[in-house]
Amino acid sequence: MDSAKVIELKNFVEQCKENPSVLSDPSIAFFRDYLESLGCKLPASAYETKNEDFSHKHTESDEDEVVESDVELEGETVEPDHDPPQKMGDASVEVSDDNREASQLAKGKGMEALSDGKLDEAIEHLTEAVLLNPSSAIMYATRASVFIKMKKPNAAIRDADAALEINPDSAKGYKSRGMALALLGKWEEAAKDLHTACKLDYDEETSAVLKKVEPNAHRLEEHRRKYERLRRERAEKKAERERQRRRAEAQAAYEKAKKAEQSPSGCKSGGSNCGPSDCQPGGFGSFAGGMPQGAFPGGMPGMPGGMPGMPGAMPGMPGAMPGMPGAMPGMPDMSKILNDPDLMAAFKDPEIMAALQDVMKNPANFAKHQANPKVAPIIAKMMGKFGGGR
Repeated sequence: MDSAKVIELKNFVEQCKENPSVLSDPSIAFFRDYLESLGCKLPASAYETKNEDFSHKHTESDEDEVVESDVELEGETVEPDHDPPQKMGDASVEVSDDNREASQLAKGKGMEALSDGKLDEAIEHLTEAVLLNPSSAIMYATRASVFIKMKKPNAAIRDADAALEINPDSAKGYKSRGMALALLGKWEEAAKDLHTACKLDYDEETSAVLKKVEPNAHRLEEHRRKYERLRRERAEKKAERERQRRRAEAQAAYEKAKKAEQSPSGCKSGGSNCGPSDCQPGGFGSFAGGMPQGAFPGGMPGMPGGMPGMPGAMPGMPGAMPGMPGAMPGMPDMSKILNDPDLMAAFKDPEIMAALQDVMKNPANFAKHQANPKVAPIIAKMMGKFGGGR
């Protein structure tokens, strides 16, 4: 047996000694049943239901439950903004040159207001620019950058998504969305967008934000991998314990069945009426080396309850059966029967056994078996053995 498993088993047994209530856990009821089958007397605490919670905690929670620790993260985050969605233009509308020019003028005013710190005014001008030219990804991305300064990450993400839908290679769209995701604490998603923005069009501001975001993204990724591995190991251990439990249950059931088969009540040779000697090799209950159990329902000839009607068998009984030997006094020498190979072979023949039982029930029935060349000699030989013959 594996030495590691032996140590585990030893520890479990020691635990049971210190706290028998562990055995009240339904999941190891099979082990308790096995101990009982060996005749062990268990304390009352091994059966108390109130201990199930403790046992479950010990066997499941303490060993199996994986509780995630907190991850230490750095960086500024904000509460999500829940303002009504900002006005969005219809990108399918054809934009005229005049509208395109007007959109640029509105954008210029917005950037002016932004430089003066007038964020609300900047949003108004940029919204006008978006509505005049809804097919411009840069207009949405520019307004998104202002929403980020206003700490409205959800509004910024809506504009960044619109910009990327128009132009999937919009570096400013990825930059704005990455910065907005960072404000929401979605570090891994933010790092991904900021990486993409740097690949499309590198700038110092994007790189600086990425350097702040990346450490958090790495910590979260390592944390996730660690606990995925722990949960996988827990599942494997749980599956192994379940396999061991099933094997133990099967072994206990086998031992129980084996013990029942070997006990007198489980003896197949003579049922519940046979004695211990009937189950021993060469005993009366064994076909292999003794007299078949129940072969002579009326008793053995020459013994009380033997064959009436035999000469000298019992006083006051009917006349002797013709052709049969004389009286059979006293107890027979069973060794003469058990050591006779012909008789022992005959006991295995269903036809001969049926005839013997028939005669034992009623000696007069011998007449109908006299003509049977296989049965008659055996009955005669049996009578000879009981009469003292060889």
